[in-house]
Amino acid sequence: MNTTQGEYTTTAKWLHWLMAALIALAWLIGFYVSDLPKGPEKAAIMAWHKGLGTAVLALITVRLAWRLLHPPPRLPDTLSPGLQRAAHSAHWTLYGLMIAQPLSGWAVSSANGYPVKLFGLITLPALVEKNEVLAQTFVEIHEFLGWGLALLVVGHVVMAIKHHHVDRNGILHRMLPGRRPTSD
Repeated sequence: MNTTQGEYTTTAKWLHWLMAALIALAWLIGFYVSDLPKGPEKAAIMAWHKGLGTAVLALITVRLAWRLLHPPPRLPDTLSPGLQRAAHSAHWTLYGLMIAQPLSGWAVSSANGYPVKLFGLITLPALVEKNEVLAQTFVEIHEFLGWGLALLVVGHVVMAIKHHHVDRNGILHRMLPGRRPTSD
């Protein structure tokens, strides 16, 4: 039974899946690089991690602007008001983490005295002055936010699968690529 009120626009779908891929890749690279000893290999891999993070930060700006100009479809009326509030809270928490996570990584680099470059092309200004104590604090914040983001993403995926296979309410289909939205 499909009780959804329309679908996301094609642009919203592309932004969703592109950001999902970038975030997953950045998280995996960050997890991998955290155990590497300092050296050229770690620096090269960190450059990719930072590039992905800055791309996510740029794209979340576009994504939020798109969402404000093109509101998402309503959730099905079959979802309880409490579940609808939980879904909205989870989505806005995801957006907040997609901003806070790259900003905290940028702060880590700045406090360590390292530049942040968008894939080696554009050097971003330092967010804070070099400070080892502050750098360690930002590392802890960045790691905490990273695990929080990963946990929320897993919950998001689990709920999408539940809606598709258990509830059969069509929610997952609204965000799948290749389906024609009602308007863009």
